[in-house]
Amino acid sequence: MTESAAPSSRTAVVAAAIDLFVAHGYDQTSVEQIAQAAGVSRSTFFRQFGGKEDVVFADHEVLLAETRAFLAQSHPDPWAAVCEASVRVFRHFAADPELARRRYKIVREIPGLRDREIVTVFRYERLFDQYLRDALPGLDPLDAVGFAALVTAVHNHVLRRLMRGARVPASVLRRALDDALRRYGVGPDAGDAAGDDLIVAAFPRRMPAAEVTRRLRASLGD
Repeated sequence: MTESAAPSSRTAVVAAAIDLFVAHGYDQTSVEQIAQAAGVSRSTFFRQFGGKEDVVFADHEVLLAETRAFLAQSHPDPWAAVCEASVRVFRHFAADPELARRRYKIVREIPGLRDREIVTVFRYERLFDQYLRDALPGLDPLDAVGFAALVTAVHNHVLRRLMRGARVPASVLRRALDDALRRYGVGPDAGDAAGDDLIVAAFPRRMPAAEVTRRLRASLGD
């Protein structure tokens, strides 16, 4: 990793940019001002970011890459893995809520940034959707996209509470996602029964067939 791409350097640029956007306005702040405030050259700025808009969404680019890597690992329960990925993203913003709130305020005020935010949210949803389809062969695409959308919506609802000033620990999101799992019929307590020679299992009618198959195979050790 080159020095210009070091995480500490990127973090300093992002923090400096947010400070300037809040103090002087997004449109009124130039790349030169951001670079000077962060103590980097203009060329270093452009090596790290494509422009001012990319600074605002820099965390999401890192988080999307980390989420993709996390989901690429082996997980015994794909549905729970998607929920855990959501919690990991939330914890990132909850670690520095003041910075996250200032960024949120800027995004809310600039139409172009709001549009970028919508696209970014969809990228998480699409990532969850594709992961479920890959992890559960035969899963109905409607079940995959439905659960991905549900998790994303729950995450965003809880995150907005944090952005609006409430103290919201990650446990609030986790409980909400546990409820989403139960509502979708794929919670850990949904029909998980096994015996040595005989398996008797009960599954909610709404549970996707691919998930029923996965649980039966897991119980049989197949």
